Amino acid sequence: MVLSPVPTVPLAHGARMPRLGLGTWPLNDREVQGVVEQALGLGYRLIDTAHNYGNEKGVGAGLRAAGVPREELFVTTKFNKRSHSVRGVRRAAVESTRRMGLDYLDLLLIHWPNPWRDRYVEAWKGLVELLKDGQVRAIGVSNFKTTHLDRLLAQTGVAPDVNQIQLDPRLGRSAIRAYHAEQGIVTEAWSPLGAGTGLLDEPVITRIAAAHERTPAQVALRWHIELGIVVVPKSASPRRMAENIDVFDFTLSAEEIAAISGLDRGAAGEADALDSDVFGH
Repeated sequence: MVLSPVPTVPLAHGARMPRLGLGTWPLNDREVQGVVEQALGLGYRLIDTAHNYGNEKGVGAGLRAAGVPREELFVTTKFNKRSHSVRGVRRAAVESTRRMGLDYLDLLLIHWPNPWRDRYVEAWKGLVELLKDGQVRAIGVSNFKTTHLDRLLAQTGVAPDVNQIQLDPRLGRSAIRAYHAEQGIVTEAWSPLGAGTGLLDEPVITRIAAAHERTPAQVALRWHIELGIVVVPKSASPRRMAENIDVFDFTLSAEEIAAISGLDRGAAGEADALDSDVFGH
């Protein structure tokens, strides 16, 4: 079964990004190849990986095995703190494209800001150079707070296309989503289904899922879509991958969206999330 093409969202620097893709952590090279090939067969076109996942080679093998034209794909990867310099970013881009067997990257992200090292602005300057050179189609960050983004804007004048952050209905991140909207940054959610925290057992979600004859995961993903958030749920199950991408033929009412948004735990949820001022790699 191949579903209709996933809708895309325009990015600030001209590329268009699918609104839903496949996350590949924690799959290794051997495991991820078949998963990526299956996902592309189901209609996925956004594939998300990272240097630290250790699976870029397998992702590339899966891309080639699927035989989807390169121009239809949107491949995202991320580099770690060892590449936080202008030259380091250039080297990281070359190494990632080589591992995946690609000529260019669609989106390259700073994986974590690591502010205690105070080098993420240099990393951002390196990304801006790559964008100007045409070696990447879009540039962005992951796990950045508004304070980190403020520094990028103040020192370079260039806003990211994307900020990929931990986000789900119980961790709604409304303040940073509003900041993104003001700056033209697309919000992308990692762990949009709550990473086994019981989110999908919430009565609000199961009730709405039953009303739409959908799974709780589909309703949670649709909530993100309704709010304009790009999602990259991760699964190695063909059944779940098929369910996760099948969320573009129904909508949630304003009341349903508000009810799901009401699950947001606010400061308590933020406290339980990974803090990018103290965690990073």
